[in-house]
Amino acid sequence: MSTEFGSKINKLLQLQPPGVVLTSSWLKQQGYSPELLRNYRNNHWLATIGNGAMIRSNDIVDYLGAICALQQQLNLNVHPAAKTALSLLGKTHYLELNPNKVFLFGGSNESLPTWFKNRKWEVEIRHAASSFLTPEKGMVEYEHKSFKIKIASAARAMMECLFLAPHEQDLLECYETMQGLTNLSPNTTQGLLECCTSVKVNRLFLYLAEKSGHDWFNHLNVKRIYLGQGNRSLVPYGVYISKYKITVPKNLATDEYPEL
Repeated sequence: MSTEFGSKINKLLQLQPPGVVLTSSWLKQQGYSPELLRNYRNNHWLATIGNGAMIRSNDIVDYLGAICALQQQLNLNVHPAAKTALSLLGKTHYLELNPNKVFLFGGSNESLPTWFKNRKWEVEIRHAASSFLTPEKGMVEYEHKSFKIKIASAARAMMECLFLAPHEQDLLECYETMQGLTNLSPNTTQGLLECCTSVKVNRLFLYLAEKSGHDWFNHLNVKRIYLGQGNRSLVPYGVYISKYKITVPKNLATDEYPEL
């Protein structure tokens, strides 16, 4: 192996930590030609995981290592969201019935690369493309292995859960999760609610927060939050909450738990 060849591969391996996907487009920007990358694969320094993506040979890369590449190399807003982010933050109320389901959110004009969608990550990926919240607002850093990624904060993740409710997220579970969010920042939460364009999310968030009796709820300026007009029925044959003009499941409105 030539000195130049060895120097280039050593530099490449230092550009990103182990456990992170290396995208071809990003490597090209770093000065690595397709021919050079082909040589690295032929010499078993790199291994392809799909069109446009590689990993170090024998490296163990999970979906979070792929998220790191999406965020830091492809500049996408895709991030662990909703119940997944709450779980990573240790904020989930229930033991996961299906711990292998991962929720990701991204911008409405973004899509997952083919190599990401075709890769078997040993988890079921559920991706929602929506811009109901400002992309960078309410994000926090999460450290995994030797790298960091951005995930939804507890307040944002709660709003993402409510965006998925009631079809992909149970509202009673949302309420019990909300009950545990005792330390949300009123200023941060206010900012998220003000930028949220989903009437359903805002009404549900305020309803569940007030129902939970959180002190931070009393510091919110509800007049500055978009609540829209008219009624919203989330379920048939539910209970109408006149203050927020929403119809919610009976077991949520009455705090009664269904028999198991």
